[in-house]
Amino acid sequence: MTTPKTLYAAYTALIETVLTDLVAEGVLPAGTSFANVTLEPPRDPSHGDLATNAAMVLAKPAGMNPRALAEAITAKLAVQPSITSADIAGPGFINLRLAGEAWLDELRAIASLGADYGRSQMGGGATVNVEYVSANPTGPMHMGHCRGAVVGDALAGLLEFAGHRVIKEYYVNDAGAQVDVLARSVHLRYREALGESITIPEGLYPGDYLVDIGQKLAAEFGDKYAAAPEEEWLILFRTRAVAAMMDMIREDLATLGIAHDLFSSEAELQASGKVDAAEAWLRDHDLVYDGVLEAPKGKAPPEDWEPVQLPLFRSTKFGDDQDRPIKKSNGAWTYFGADLAYHFQKAQTADALVDIWGADHAGTVKRIKAAVAALTSADGASPKPFEVKLVQMVQLMKGGQPFKMSKRAGNFVTLADVVDMVGKDVVRFTMLTRKPDAQMDFDFDKVVEASKDNPVFYVQYAHARIRSSLRKAADMGITPSDAALDKLGTEELALIARAAQFPREIEAAARAREPHRIAFYLYDLAGDLHSYWNLGNDRPEKRFIVEQDPALTAARLFLASAIGQVICGGLGVLGVEAVESM
Repeated sequence: MTTPKTLYAAYTALIETVLTDLVAEGVLPAGTSFANVTLEPPRDPSHGDLATNAAMVLAKPAGMNPRALAEAITAKLAVQPSITSADIAGPGFINLRLAGEAWLDELRAIASLGADYGRSQMGGGATVNVEYVSANPTGPMHMGHCRGAVVGDALAGLLEFAGHRVIKEYYVNDAGAQVDVLARSVHLRYREALGESITIPEGLYPGDYLVDIGQKLAAEFGDKYAAAPEEEWLILFRTRAVAAMMDMIREDLATLGIAHDLFSSEAELQASGKVDAAEAWLRDHDLVYDGVLEAPKGKAPPEDWEPVQLPLFRSTKFGDDQDRPIKKSNGAWTYFGADLAYHFQKAQTADALVDIWGADHAGTVKRIKAAVAALTSADGASPKPFEVKLVQMVQLMKGGQPFKMSKRAGNFVTLADVVDMVGKDVVRFTMLTRKPDAQMDFDFDKVVEASKDNPVFYVQYAHARIRSSLRKAADMGITPSDAALDKLGTEELALIARAAQFPREIEAAARAREPHRIAFYLYDLAGDLHSYWNLGNDRPEKRFIVEQDPALTAARLFLASAIGQVICGGLGVLGVEAVESM
């Protein structure tokens, strides 16, 4: 069976055919690019069903007045049987009105495609590496990690739905000083498990989550390392502690429905010699040189500042404000140097890279983007696409005040505790109800509220209402049918028009790497569904189920089922369940 073409794809193809004909007729010059031509719903629905900027963006290369070009385009569009009018607005925008049958065909396409409605081949199978969370392996996930985790996982789901192959990666920062601090903290818990009374000093990790690993080490090694010098146990305790923390992190992420494909160790990366290999490659391409950093900016350098020769990456060549050291004066790798090699490794297996970072890392974006541009564009190649998405922190609120709760972690609220309180779906959807770079309050009172002001409830309730109607109709012996879709009126066609935007929203969100757009769209679709449902409160003939008109009921149920499918599909992309009842 031939896969039906969705409405926006079909009319985009129609406009391209019209423009191609105008090129053949000499109205548009040969080789004219249609890349910037768009087709979208008008901002004001009273203007029509679809709008295109074709005349506006092609007038200049055609050497024509935009309205004159719009007239040439509308002349060809107006003769299409599915287009009832093609009007020119303002300086040359074109508004189209479609025959009702065009929307009914789209409704049938939604039903035919089912869970695949909106699925796109836009990505062409290209591999995108999405790295997200990548929290230091020093404790359980906390709410500071939650938003980035959800944004990254939803982006991965979105890109897969849009035709990409996705690698979901977690970079384990297990080579820095923080994991030595972890090992020392675990050693204290190990001594505690042996019966020693301990006090956790400032600078070590105080959380009770380290008690278990301390007990396990005590059971395994007895008092062998209790009084031993640090050099005898540090590496062992660090290795065991990091492994235990990563097990805990995986469990915490699983409560949100998150599972990564790949965990890459910074320690293993450095031990493998890949960082050294990256440096050698960069030197061969004159992208790293030995030089002296400029003195810190100010009236005078600090008294302890000395000029030191270091290997510097030529990041100024790629837009950074100064060249950056990849090693410290003691020969250890800088964070940037190790990160550079890590991205070099990732770029070997992916066509594009996306990193999800906390907003506190904003200062390093320019230099790492410069590094990736350098690493992937040597020898005349085009740089691989690389984006960094910054995610702001989340403020927990309850009763109008910042929320505090019992914390086994020592000094932060764990992700698992919040998921346990309100559920995975509430946490995931809520994290996508604002742009990631905007501040967010996670209000425990609001996210469980049964109202329009709670987007999670509002969208899931729309799906539950639909499923309730379908169950009620089934008990009455009525099933959805497209036999009498011509009975559907203006309000129903408007609902189809909103649903028809789903495929284009998927592609637009995937291109922009912005999964929150799908959450916004679902809220609007749910709003349309609830508005339609409420018509039946005062007008029984507008209800989905009209007992005295089985044919109309079957047609409306067909519509309801399709809208429910779109909501279910959109929630699925975001990793949220479409509930059957509420």
